[in-house]
Amino acid sequence: MSRKQKKNLIRIGFSAALFLIGLLLPVVFPDFAAVQTIAFVLQMIAYLTVGLEVLKDAFSGIRNGQVFDENFLMAIATVGALLIGEYHEAVAVMLFYQIGEWFQSYAVGKSRASIAELMDIRPETAEVERNGEIETVDPEEVSPGEIIQVRAGERIPLDGIIVEGTSALDTSALTGESLPRDVAVGDDVISGCINQSGLLRIRTTRRYTDSTVARILELVENASDKKATVESFITRFARVYTPAVCLLALLLFLIPPLITGGGWADWGYRALSFLVVSCPCALVISVPLSFFGGIGGASRCGILVKGSNHLEMLSRASIAVFDKTGTLTHGRFHVTQLHPVRTDEQTLLETAAIAESHSNHPISRSICEALKEPVSADECHDVKEIAGQGITVVYHGQTIAAGNDKLMSALGIAVTAPETAGTVVHVARDGEYLGCLVVADEPKPGAKEALAALRKESIQKTVMLTGDQHSAAKAVAAQLGIDEVHAQLLPQDKLNHVERMLEEKKEDQVLVYIGDGINDAPVLTRADVGVAMGALGSDAAVEAADIVLMDDDPRKLALALRISRRTLAIVRQNIAFALGVKLLVLILVALGRAGMWLAVFADVGVSVIAILNAMRALKVKA
Repeated sequence: MSRKQKKNLIRIGFSAALFLIGLLLPVVFPDFAAVQTIAFVLQMIAYLTVGLEVLKDAFSGIRNGQVFDENFLMAIATVGALLIGEYHEAVAVMLFYQIGEWFQSYAVGKSRASIAELMDIRPETAEVERNGEIETVDPEEVSPGEIIQVRAGERIPLDGIIVEGTSALDTSALTGESLPRDVAVGDDVISGCINQSGLLRIRTTRRYTDSTVARILELVENASDKKATVESFITRFARVYTPAVCLLALLLFLIPPLITGGGWADWGYRALSFLVVSCPCALVISVPLSFFGGIGGASRCGILVKGSNHLEMLSRASIAVFDKTGTLTHGRFHVTQLHPVRTDEQTLLETAAIAESHSNHPISRSICEALKEPVSADECHDVKEIAGQGITVVYHGQTIAAGNDKLMSALGIAVTAPETAGTVVHVARDGEYLGCLVVADEPKPGAKEALAALRKESIQKTVMLTGDQHSAAKAVAAQLGIDEVHAQLLPQDKLNHVERMLEEKKEDQVLVYIGDGINDAPVLTRADVGVAMGALGSDAAVEAADIVLMDDDPRKLALALRISRRTLAIVRQNIAFALGVKLLVLILVALGRAGMWLAVFADVGVSVIAILNAMRALKVKA
């Protein structure tokens, strides 16, 4: 609880005590001559103690042209009640209003605290090696390529590669994953993780402003700027609703007495009660708070949502489109078969490795690793990497080509491909076909479970788009139970397929695209909701996405879907409950069947109940 919340709670408690004493004095000492005067003074002290700030805000709003807010409604209703002698009820209205405001402040504070836990991942200092000494500096002062030291128990301040030491990293603040991650020399590490054991020396690869921790904090801080449709509607609704009910209250005060020829005090009391009931704070407070709670609860599970509009959109998801490599599969390939033609297996593998050593593609790296010895490729020149096809190089005067059948076809080379579940890489030298290799990628352990969970969450259709060959793509799709698969796609082809699906889907359907690579960025941007696998995904994918799964676990998508739908359910409950109770009590007040006390419940009571309901969005069951 903050200092301001404690101060307000003390103020409310003091006013409540004076209110009760002032209420009970005339009952306990009915024969005491000055008891009514003392009770009145106590009630006025209580009123000013708890209501002076509201009166100031109401006056300030009138002066600045922002008249119709909850402060104005409370001020008019309570001052009016004082003028007609209902000072007990005036104090009660202001007191209960402030209790509702305190609950709101407490709920927002608790929501912010859950976000603040994530904010703790920002490291304050970095220990950098310079001129043979260790300097403690701000992380923003460290340049890429410098060596930093991270001791056991300290948080890694910058992204980098381990050059010395082994450890287990606590990544829970970033990914929601409680199991430590073992790292050693050569492993990539990301900022925000905690080094649990041993000294690590890390060569930094990014500036702090481009680091993982900085990007996460920026995403979280900007999340509240993007309002959901229902949230924006409530804001617009309140702007129209508040002046309208003020006009209705005025008409309720004027028209019946003019028609009946009297009863001004009675109808004035009804009009004031009408104003108390009509205050829209239950909606204005609880709806944004529900979304804020949903975003906060998701962040604790390693799911970063960039705005409540994306959370609302995700709740209506019905079509899930996946990239394959790195999203549903590990993206860690290995050579499983060698099919030489006019050569032997070793020569086939060496020739392929010479060409692939000039590419950073995961398939290329797996071929080089399969050779298990350094590749002598220094004398290569005229290297041409063709997106979606393969690579060609000139080595010792010979042109080597390694790639798929599209590349071979473009070069006019006839190929033979085995029937297998894997990616086939054809190899040719000086136009002569040497054979092919089969490279396989395995699905992630949670991929099949993720697809099953999405079906339970009412996802009607699952699609996989990949640049891999048809045989490999179909094998993975069959293993995971994916409805539709499109293979051998270039980045533009993926975008074209998503464009087509967006045109063909029904108006109420929402398409979610899940990817991790730089070539997924355009598709992530175009989809109704773009979801990036964030921990190891490319910067471009994370920037383009609306939602980021920090631990690259596809199972988190179903959890994100559950969080979004639960959050929207809480929002709808609050809207229905608030409007329903208010409408009923407004009618009763207008008919003279309800007084100020019930009006207080319809305003403050409904607000407190709605706020407590909104706080449920913070609690997420993984």
